[in-house]
Amino acid sequence: MASSTKMTGGTALVRALTENGIDTVFGLPGIQLDGLFNAFYDARNSLRVINARHEQGTAYMAFGYAQSSGRIGTYAVVPGPGLLNTFAALSTAYGCNTSVLALTGQIPSDTIGRGLGMLHEIPDQLGQMERLTKWSRRIDHPSEVPSIMDQAFRELRGGRPRPVGIEMALDQLHKAAPVGPIAATSRPATPELDPDQIAAAAELLGNAADPMIFVGGGAYEASEEIRELAEMLQAPVVSYMNGKGVLDDRHPLSLHHPAGNRLWADADVVISIGCRLQHERMTWGTDDRLKVIHVDIDPTELTRVAKPEIGIVADAAEATRGLIAKIPHYNRKRPSRTEEMEALKADFLARFKAKLGPQMEWVAALRAALPEDGFLVDEFTQVAYACRIGFETYGPRMQVSPGYQGTLGYGYATALGVQVAHPDKPVLSINGDGGFMYTMPELATAVHHGINVVAVVFADGAYGNVMRMQKELYDNRVIASQFTNPDFVKLAESCGALGLRATTPAELRARIEEGFAAARPTLIEVPVGEMPEPWPVIRPGPSRP
Repeated sequence: MASSTKMTGGTALVRALTENGIDTVFGLPGIQLDGLFNAFYDARNSLRVINARHEQGTAYMAFGYAQSSGRIGTYAVVPGPGLLNTFAALSTAYGCNTSVLALTGQIPSDTIGRGLGMLHEIPDQLGQMERLTKWSRRIDHPSEVPSIMDQAFRELRGGRPRPVGIEMALDQLHKAAPVGPIAATSRPATPELDPDQIAAAAELLGNAADPMIFVGGGAYEASEEIRELAEMLQAPVVSYMNGKGVLDDRHPLSLHHPAGNRLWADADVVISIGCRLQHERMTWGTDDRLKVIHVDIDPTELTRVAKPEIGIVADAAEATRGLIAKIPHYNRKRPSRTEEMEALKADFLARFKAKLGPQMEWVAALRAALPEDGFLVDEFTQVAYACRIGFETYGPRMQVSPGYQGTLGYGYATALGVQVAHPDKPVLSINGDGGFMYTMPELATAVHHGINVVAVVFADGAYGNVMRMQKELYDNRVIASQFTNPDFVKLAESCGALGLRATTPAELRARIEEGFAAARPTLIEVPVGEMPEPWPVIRPGPSRP
């Protein structure tokens, strides 16, 4: 057995990170983290620290890094208010099933829980972090680092991906003590497939007259398998926010949510792969004729909304491969549905242009300007809503969304994390003026670190959704939904970024292409007016009784 080595808690923690392949940490230093950041300095040849202008920025960057790559995104912030500043991002990572490792300090270990009013002390910090993570622990002594961090990485890499939190008191980060061997954590085994369930699901799908496939973020690593399954069944593959690009949107069988809503009316068997299928079952309508097969690595998810006909606890790719092997024994002869699906898509595109004309023109410009291998990071803003149905996504993880959390203001900082994870790929961030100002200071971070995101700000001087509702639902009682903007072009230039302006879709396409060619952080202001309400188009109501 290898002998122990004397080292500080901070050094041991950093050793656990680097042994597990973590090469980037987004973080802000502070007195409770001095022992950790001193260790980061010693490891600077193997680990990059990207500082930000606000703690929320570090956590959103870690989220973007992880969500777009499938790797672990890591951030480090001081305890108390520092950690609390990251909770919107942590909840977004939780809602999107994203592997984010949150590292935070603590007050001196002999004062924890005593309510003495120490610097950055908050009640039950660990308990608060536990509510927004899959698993959280305090490391009480350097000697505990190997075992606790091994379990942390097992949680990050096994089962349902979700954030993990680690806290360590400032004195223990400085303390030197014997620490046992620190090694890379092996990936935990996935659940074993139940052959009887796979056979039953294969028979149900093979005999189905109108099968459908729904995919979410849990299917990102099963892209090829889902394509093969879809073609075998001639079944449309439907996604909404997370899950876009699992099947390339240029594929005839890849459908957006509204088209899926129309076909839902006649579906007899639906298989949900790595997807909650929450909105569909709670809003679109169900009946005894509709049979649901639910595949999820988290057993608690299978009956959360409703009990499925068949619930399969499994890795998405493994379960899909199992079905592909069995379905030919039962599958009916299925003619190509390419012509039908292309006609359906064309019909909906015409509807979208008729009802959401302004948004769709901007969406077309964005798609034309972003290279095929580029990433889009959306926001909660009018054009981004239309991107959920009108922006073609070509591969898994290439359109990043905050999912059901709907985290206004998450987008720009998240895009920086996406760019760090993919330094050689174009990254396009689209924002409203309201949301962009949440993490606007990270424009200076982008310049400081050379993170060359091209960001678009659609500026209407209002929280557009709120103001529309105040006008239409509350008799024009407009209050607190309008604001005054800076000159975004001058703002960009003052930070050292490229500042541009576009007033038409054609100009926007040209300005985005100019930003990518400049290979520097770019901010493009697009003045806009009020736009049509998107929700009746994007989120249709029941389509079966």
